[in-house]
Amino acid sequence: MISRANPIPILVLFCLLHSTEETCPSMCLCTSDTVSCSSSGLTKLPKSLPTFSITLDLNHNHLSWLGARSFSRMSRLEKLWMAHNQMSSLTYGLFQNASSIRYLDLSSNKLQVVEQHYFQGLWRLEELMLFNNKITQVEAGTLSSLSSLKKAYFSLNQLTNFPFFSIQDHSHPFLTMLDLSSNRMTHLPWEDLKALPSLLQRGLFLHNNSLICDCSMYSVFWHWDLRGYDTLRDFTEEHTCSIYGDPRASIQFLRHTRFFNNCTMERAVSQPVTVLLSKVLVTEGQRVRLDCQTSLSSANLSFTWLSPKQGIITQYNIDDTLMSMFANGTLEIQAAKVNDSGLYVCTAMDIIQVLNATREINVTVLLPAAESFNTGYTTLLGCVVTMILILIYLYLTPCRCSCCKQPKPPAIPVATYDPGNLTSTADQHKIHRNKHVAFMQPMLSEEGLEWTHES
Repeated sequence: MISRANPIPILVLFCLLHSTEETCPSMCLCTSDTVSCSSSGLTKLPKSLPTFSITLDLNHNHLSWLGARSFSRMSRLEKLWMAHNQMSSLTYGLFQNASSIRYLDLSSNKLQVVEQHYFQGLWRLEELMLFNNKITQVEAGTLSSLSSLKKAYFSLNQLTNFPFFSIQDHSHPFLTMLDLSSNRMTHLPWEDLKALPSLLQRGLFLHNNSLICDCSMYSVFWHWDLRGYDTLRDFTEEHTCSIYGDPRASIQFLRHTRFFNNCTMERAVSQPVTVLLSKVLVTEGQRVRLDCQTSLSSANLSFTWLSPKQGIITQYNIDDTLMSMFANGTLEIQAAKVNDSGLYVCTAMDIIQVLNATREINVTVLLPAAESFNTGYTTLLGCVVTMILILIYLYLTPCRCSCCKQPKPPAIPVATYDPGNLTSTADQHKIHRNKHVAFMQPMLSEEGLEWTHES
């Protein structure tokens, strides 16, 4: 006899397996959007990490290897902390389908060579922290795909060179800070340094290296110091170079300039960048136009926007029907939504004069006024109305003062025997059976107590 399998156990097993995927690992601490597995002695990545996580903390563990697509199921992951582990290399395709990551911390590991494929797919990455490793080389194409990168930390490593030529205005329009301090660089490609975007030159940290004193080196730092870059002023004493390559003959070249008296200072490479900041406040559903007015007035300008929702936007890659970009750089949002809020950055680039300028606009989209009146206000209003009604009931009742007529106290009727007024029970029933119910109110007369009927 053939019997059909009961589907209930199968459904229960499927639900259990599905719920296990969203279960917080026993060695981790999970909140609404954060998973912290810090200092848990992990040697491999837990399998049951919640997919809704925005922040994943794996700091201070013993991770030495992660497989490809390790974070592909965590589609909302934006912050990944993996500092103080044992990572010496990254697997090819590690961050595949993890393009939502904006902050990546791989500091204090054992990385030696930063290969070109390490960060492929992380086009939304804004901050990359690789300080305090053992890095001796950064391959030329490593940062090429990181078009949204704003800050990169390579300090406290063993670098002797860096591919500055791979960083251009069009490839990294938002890169404002590159920390290469405390490495082992002796000679730098000064022509490549002078060709860096002006915004990045302001945020380039090169102190505590093993630079050899020469006129080319001093010329670059002299112009940066003349412009008042904080990267030099904040670390004046840490900018040193060795005379004739002898580490024992090291000088603080920003303080002691006598060695460079015979050097000829060349003309400055480019002008400082002007950043204009403004705020826009709109209601959901309204049309918004964000202009890209900067200090540049040339007719040969190209424009690039960085939006918090779509990343890099140009006239050639915009594919949103609700958003358009004009030739003058103006970005238009047809019907703004709440999730369109954030910082919009427009970069105007003059390729001929090698200049750029940036415009930052902070957009805030609010819900309509009707929707902002939520249940909390409704409950509060209801409580206020109730209190008013209670006060009206308590204090607006009939007057109880002495001038008002007091109701007479109820009297106890005294039954007297009067044979003439005797009536049978049956007769009384006949009299009152067709009458409605009436309230009896005792009335006190001047002659004594007496009951009166009020119908």
